[in-house]
Amino acid sequence: MIAKEPLPGRVKTRLTPPFTPVEAARLAEAALADTLAVVRTLPARRRILVLDGRPGPWLPPGFDVVPQCPGGLDERLAAAFGACTGPALLIGMDTPQITPALLAPALAADAWRDCDAFFGPAEDGGFWALGLAAPDPDLLRGVPMSVPETGGAQRRRLTEAGLRVRDLPPLRDVDTAADAAYVAAGAPHGRFAAVFAGLTAVAR
Repeated sequence: MIAKEPLPGRVKTRLTPPFTPVEAARLAEAALADTLAVVRTLPARRRILVLDGRPGPWLPPGFDVVPQCPGGLDERLAAAFGACTGPALLIGMDTPQITPALLAPALAADAWRDCDAFFGPAEDGGFWALGLAAPDPDLLRGVPMSVPETGGAQRRRLTEAGLRVRDLPPLRDVDTAADAAYVAAGAPHGRFAAVFAGLTAVAR
């Protein structure tokens, strides 16, 4: 899992306004905590948090924490895969609505039979999950990140390398206040939804 320490002014800046930087950081921390809680339940041999920043009380036990490398997001994702020696599945902190069921196809005992990669598209044109049977950093380096074409470019990179790709369900990232409302409504029992409800209880 790749993530940023949820500090005001450094995370979820597109939530401001209507939220303040402190409120945006609270939402980011809640999204991070929800995602970590799900990852902790998954049948993985190793759980790694590739972190920009320092661990906080939101980090549960059972995770190895490694720092993100310098460079653009493509380089940081590439380095995360480059540190793996076997099948690896990478997700971020922007989809607190994830469930074990959504990730189950990539974690089943036969997940990599007749499959080289899993790809989870995001509704904004990016991607929320990427799994590689044989992690190769060059599959990510140079892919344009944080633009509407990111997901399409990354998936093409996989297929042009001859990989057999299976798609996971599309999900909506939390980037804007509208995204936050949508995700909170769709996953009403998580910490993210509770924090969102608390912040929006008083009319702005």
